[in-house]
Amino acid sequence: MPLPLASGTWTIDPTHSVVQFSVRHLGISNIRGRFNDVEATLSVGEELATTELSASIGMGSIDTGSADRDGHVRSSDFFNAEVNPKMSFASSSIEAGEGDAFSVSGTMTINGVSKQETLSVTFFGIEDNPFDSSVRAGFEAVGQIDRTAYGIEWQVPLPSGGIMLGKSVDITIDAQLLAPPG
Repeated sequence: MPLPLASGTWTIDPTHSVVQFSVRHLGISNIRGRFNDVEATLSVGEELATTELSASIGMGSIDTGSADRDGHVRSSDFFNAEVNPKMSFASSSIEAGEGDAFSVSGTMTINGVSKQETLSVTFFGIEDNPFDSSVRAGFEAVGQIDRTAYGIEWQVPLPSGGIMLGKSVDITIDAQLLAPPG
């Protein structure tokens, strides 16, 4: 089954897309943030087996709403963004689910560590943009990773016996892709 998109390379529109995350803090609430430097392409083939997704995120572009926290997360305690400036994802398979649902599996690389991850993707459709006549497709991808699997093990024990920062990081990507020219 092919994606309901024209063959060719679709590119992310970073102005109308966002990569967000959340992680448990103090065991009592979630800290949320986003990355502002995102590049991605979806090379659509005749079938899902010949369709590939690749994405790259600038680790220095983290934005949690706190400059001090962002600086700490860029440091060697977390992303070591000076040494590992990019996080990447390259699909190895895309499978159709029910309706507009898909599963995308591939290699995620963070902090120089590569692991297999799977994202659940919902296709929202295609639309012509009346302002510039471009054709766009909308997707949402969600997943969860274990940050410690990528060597991000910074932690502070809490007086209650808990930990300051959860291991699981929830990821949500809202992506608007531009159709190939032509």
